[in-house]
Amino acid sequence: MIIQGWLHWQRLRHQWNPLASRLAQDQDYRLRSQREVDLAAELGFSLDVNQATVDDWLRLPGISIRQAQVLSHLRQSGVAFYSLEDVAAALQLPYRQLQPLAKVLRFCYYDQALESGSPDRVSLNQGTVMALSQVPGLNPSLVQAIIWERSRRGPFRDLADFQRRLQVPGEVLAGLMHYLHC
Repeated sequence: MIIQGWLHWQRLRHQWNPLASRLAQDQDYRLRSQREVDLAAELGFSLDVNQATVDDWLRLPGISIRQAQVLSHLRQSGVAFYSLEDVAAALQLPYRQLQPLAKVLRFCYYDQALESGSPDRVSLNQGTVMALSQVPGLNPSLVQAIIWERSRRGPFRDLADFQRRLQVPGEVLAGLMHYLHC
């Protein structure tokens, strides 16, 4: 009962909060101060850095139109931001200058190949040098090792067999397994 009362109080608090109303009613509302950033974070407002548009960036205090355009352009060209340090480097700013915004920034990762649907998978056992060379993360020496290993010892039974035979590190296989099959 205490928890339900607390949840009810939180909902009422959010309804009476003028900032909550502004954020809910005006999709372009620009936070004006660090105090508003802090309140917005408490209210659950966040900006997904790797999905943010120019307009999204402009909602944050201290972000200029030029900076918003740079970040949006980099994101659209395939750059992923993993931390506040990445954003600071992209803007050529000191990390501490952006630190106050950290409360409302989320760093989600989206694999572009997986976003556009299931990627075309290449067969380890039948893929040509050209097809295998197109797989992200397969360097030319690993492509040659795949061709050589399957011609010498036969087809790979599964990805675990591929990993064992070529001694592929787990983190490398994790990146390749969405693009390969046996």
